[in-house]
Amino acid sequence: MGGIGKTALAVEAAHRACATGWFPGGTLFVDLRGYDDDPVTADQAVLALLDAMGVRGVDLPSTAARQYDAYRALLAERQAQMLLILDNASDPSQFLDLLPGTDHHRVLITSRDRPDTLPVRLINLATLVPDESVALIARALHDADEHDDRPEHEPDAVSELASLCDHLPLALQIAAAMLRRRRHRDIASLVAEIKKLGDTLVVLDNGSKGTDQYGRSLALRPVLETSYRRLPPDQARLLRLLALAPGAETGTEAVAALADLDMAAAMDLLENLAAACLVTGVRMRGDVQWRLHDLVRAFGAGVVAGDAELRKEGQAARKRLLGFYLRWTAAANDRLRWLPGRPEPERFADRAQALTWLDGERAGLVAAAQWAAEERYTPKAAQLAACLAEYLRWRRHVDEGITVARAAREGTHRIGDRMGEAEAWTNLGRAQREAGQAEEAIDSHTHARDLYQAAGNHRLEAMAWNNLGVALQAAGRLEEAIPAYNRARGLCQAAGDHLREAMALGNLGNALLFEGRGEEAVHTHIRVRDLFQAAGDRFREGMAWHNLGIILQQTGQVAEAIKAYDAARELRRQFGDWYGAGQTLHNLALVHEAIQRPAEARAYYLQAAEAFTRANAPTEAAEAQSAAQTLT
Repeated sequence: MGGIGKTALAVEAAHRACATGWFPGGTLFVDLRGYDDDPVTADQAVLALLDAMGVRGVDLPSTAARQYDAYRALLAERQAQMLLILDNASDPSQFLDLLPGTDHHRVLITSRDRPDTLPVRLINLATLVPDESVALIARALHDADEHDDRPEHEPDAVSELASLCDHLPLALQIAAAMLRRRRHRDIASLVAEIKKLGDTLVVLDNGSKGTDQYGRSLALRPVLETSYRRLPPDQARLLRLLALAPGAETGTEAVAALADLDMAAAMDLLENLAAACLVTGVRMRGDVQWRLHDLVRAFGAGVVAGDAELRKEGQAARKRLLGFYLRWTAAANDRLRWLPGRPEPERFADRAQALTWLDGERAGLVAAAQWAAEERYTPKAAQLAACLAEYLRWRRHVDEGITVARAAREGTHRIGDRMGEAEAWTNLGRAQREAGQAEEAIDSHTHARDLYQAAGNHRLEAMAWNNLGVALQAAGRLEEAIPAYNRARGLCQAAGDHLREAMALGNLGNALLFEGRGEEAVHTHIRVRDLFQAAGDRFREGMAWHNLGIILQQTGQVAEAIKAYDAARELRRQFGDWYGAGQTLHNLALVHEAIQRPAEARAYYLQAAEAFTRANAPTEAAEAQSAAQTLT
């Protein structure tokens, strides 16, 4: 069950086994966070395991398959027996690929779900025996205050408290925390309060089979109920509302918006809830994120669900939070897209500030955008999804881009918002193309084009044709892509939209190169660069310089290609476009390698690896590191 003490038992067992000498090769530990909103995948975990075994940097294989091969080879080579602890797994896919492939080493996996289909030994953990429960409470109190002797003076009361907690470690720890806060009252007073409620003992057992989505069982609720009922009204209200927040962690500012409080008041209440062990503060990126244990979250959500007035309160809170997220995500998105001459966006002075805020709030933003599935939240949640699209592409969070776009598409279709639906189809298509799903992207952009055509919006129809051309080209359907680009270009010219005309021209130039029309492609990309320069769009100018460099390189104009790449590199760095900078640096390395300048090529590969790392692109970073290593 959740809260049964699986991790504590696994770690204690590992310490004792190592002390006994069972595992002279040592122990490896990975928290798979299987029940978080963003579980660790096997591909991510193998990187951590390789790092722990000294494989990192240029030694790290460039693909996941080779990383697993290296991992298993290292384990196979080690003569000293090792113990691998894979903690908090929610699905076999998280750990199957991490098994050593040899019976020489040992593996211990903790999970709330039974892997019944796998031939593994299962150890089901029961609650603690009564004496151990009493000892846990006594130790928790004594560790906090060595003079706290209430357990010795009230043996019957502490035994009854342990029984009321059903001997579940998490419930016992919460009860001990309550006793620490009320250190001037006896244990019997807490026992009396729990018994006075007259509730059935409930704990939450988080399992995927044979239980509801909250996995309710019989131990935690009396303690949580007592903790909740004893809270002052303002703290109790905040706990309920925090249980409705979309992400696993919520920033202080977002909590304040959720509860309609100023920052100082929200912080005071959160700190009081943290002292009551009902929330945990975690410092992330310079801010404090507030986390509810999943069992506490389920309790709070259950309180709200059981009362009509509290449900209304919760719906109003979610609308406030959506409004907060939408306002600042829109401002951050405006900053990412800002051009000279346009109004200055709110709050964010530069792209770095906008990206920092988006990074810190990302989990909550992505989860809130999925509220588009509920009609009362659809309009704002769909707008939020649209505002997130550019950022998620910048940071290469492609799967999340697909998720939020789908939620927006379904919600806007249901409420009859055809323009919103077209925008959602557009963002879905772009994310699908980034994910390598070219045929799906063609379908999405076709839907967007048809909706814009029906609405008579030729400007957005032009962009739909352009996006469709990119997807067609990615699918290898060049003969269909070129007419799509030309259609987009024609619509833009008719509307006098030179910026979007440049976007279509850039894609057309790439297609011309694939057709072997190199000189036309060069002239087209020079025109694209000039259009972006004239519009003051320095970000897209950097992209245009990069594409021009590719064309020049492939047409044998090496010196000119290097100059173009240098211009692209500087612009992309200025804008914090680290993935684009990594691409440009990688191409610079290829050019210098081709003209027999290995030292310069190696330096560019290393710079590319650094840029890709900053862009959350570990595969590309590893490939650049590997290329640099070959030139050492």
